[in-house]
Amino acid sequence: MRLASLPMYCEPEVRAVTQRWWSGLAGHLRNQGLRDVPDALTWPDDYHAHWRAPGLLFSQTCGYPFVNVLGPAVRLVATPSYDAPGCGAAAYAAHVIVREDAGAERVAELRGMRLAVNGMGSYSGCHVWRSILPGGDDAQSFFGEIVTSGAHRASIRRVAAGEADACAVDCVTHALLADQAGDALRGTRILTSSPTAPALPFVTAAATSDEDVERLRAGLRAAIADPSLAPAREMLRLTGASVLSDEDYRDAFAD
Repeated sequence: MRLASLPMYCEPEVRAVTQRWWSGLAGHLRNQGLRDVPDALTWPDDYHAHWRAPGLLFSQTCGYPFVNVLGPAVRLVATPSYDAPGCGAAAYAAHVIVREDAGAERVAELRGMRLAVNGMGSYSGCHVWRSILPGGDDAQSFFGEIVTSGAHRASIRRVAAGEADACAVDCVTHALLADQAGDALRGTRILTSSPTAPALPFVTAAATSDEDVERLRAGLRAAIADPSLAPAREMLRLTGASVLSDEDYRDAFAD
């Protein structure tokens, strides 16, 4: 069996439905003639090692590591679209989160405050600030302190608890939390949102043949059109998929 994962939107509340979505997608992939399609998703602890595995059939990564870290280790399969505030067709944004009672009404008023980031390799939690902050500023010079939380949900928790003053969070993650775990957002609000960028890409191992990439795309299209999978897609807020180019991602995410 090859490896499959969907680790980017993996809150505990949606793992079961993500597996149901994969089970349906896997059936469509097999119908396209793909072999060794796994029944179950892998939930990797080491994302980067997993994405570089030569046996990777299907996964989802962040646009920043896709361009700047993974490089030739993976191939782009497709870009999903989501029905969530802040999303466009094959595009997503990050929400700037502050405490509900914070006095700030503009990003400029966060200067010198404490920022929580989920990880230094994340676009929506870390590198997105270059498109949000006033011209000429970067996060290191703008904020008084930057702390790493390890996850978007943990960043929100730090803001709510007063351990940080702001964080940036993937708008799809925020919408899924609002749907499935509203208490995780309690005591916080959205200050503003970033410009949109290409959504988190579906990828496969670099060694995957052109023919199998086309089979992956055809299976994905069939799964998105399958009415029996509509409940899972709706819970995941997944509405479609497009085939963007590597250049679209480089333009948006290259350092």
